[in-house]
Amino acid sequence: MHTRDLGKTGLSVGLISVGCDHLMHRTTLAETEALVDAAIDHGVNYFDLVGPFPEFRDRFAAALRGRRDRVLLTCHLNAAVKNGQYWKTHDPAISRAGVEDFLARYHTDHVDVLFVHNVNGLTEYQSLLKPGGIMDLAHHLRREGIARSVGMSGHLSEVCIHPVRDGLIDVLMFPVNLSSHAEPHRAALLQACAEHGVGVVAMKAYGGGKLLQANRTVQFARYQTGGPAFKKKVPRTLTPVRCLSYVLTQPAVATAVAGVANPAELEAALSYLDATDEDKDFSDTIAGFQQYHTGECVYCNHCLPCPVAIDIGLVSRLVDTYTPALRATYDALPAKASACTRCGACVKRCPFAVDVLPIIDRAVALYE
Repeated sequence: MHTRDLGKTGLSVGLISVGCDHLMHRTTLAETEALVDAAIDHGVNYFDLVGPFPEFRDRFAAALRGRRDRVLLTCHLNAAVKNGQYWKTHDPAISRAGVEDFLARYHTDHVDVLFVHNVNGLTEYQSLLKPGGIMDLAHHLRREGIARSVGMSGHLSEVCIHPVRDGLIDVLMFPVNLSSHAEPHRAALLQACAEHGVGVVAMKAYGGGKLLQANRTVQFARYQTGGPAFKKKVPRTLTPVRCLSYVLTQPAVATAVAGVANPAELEAALSYLDATDEDKDFSDTIAGFQQYHTGECVYCNHCLPCPVAIDIGLVSRLVDTYTPALRATYDALPAKASACTRCGACVKRCPFAVDVLPIIDRAVALYE
């Protein structure tokens, strides 16, 4: 594993990191341990530990036991749990309690990167800067030695560039992948990170898995400019290695986070380490990504919590990958899509402008 400096933090991070969304639920301790063991054996030292769920933290802590000095622990400050679901809070007291819970469950006295979590609007960002607010709390925890560095995660370039230029963060977690190649403000954001010494942790390296649906037509719901819906066929030549190669050539990117659900997906990501220059060559795919589109669900579940506890990200994934064999997975869901009250809260929260309700309708039509 080659490493890069994580901006000006003084930390070194492996080129390939592991995203843990798939490990938060429906994963046993043995499965988690197998993935963590294989990743660490290959030099992975960064796991995105966004999950605030106590059972996930306990399971992952058990998998990491005895190896705290070999990994960077990241905590998302204001990611919380409400009624058993992911919930983003702006309450400093709840956020601080979440950090204390993190430290206790991971058996450590500090986190390496403390992220102000999922900031997706200028109004929200400005609210975080109020005296005594979330950003103050993050910097206070760094002064206390509980956090070695302060970061922020978000999905909008025009929002994320502010803390970079204002000198408020050391690390930015941001989506970088081929599908956002032509996003109009991304280049300026990454260049600002390079100039200010802010390390970029590139999430959504596979576009939520959409970029790996080779030779499959992917539906985009709307253009960023409000244009019509359209469909695009993912090139047959696009592989995990080429996706990761693209990400790691972008300015200021220190590590590419690959979402991993099983050993095969981990192996596919780690194959980057031994890939040839030919294997890494993504030049023949760039031409197909000269426009930028939003409206495509990447299953991140930042739209939660749902008032009726629908796992919207999983439902959307089951719609996109529909086969009759997946009916058993759908039938096992605690809340079916038909329980939707059409309140629209998920649509308002989605950082990718996804029109969620038609996806819900499609799930009902396919599975119920």
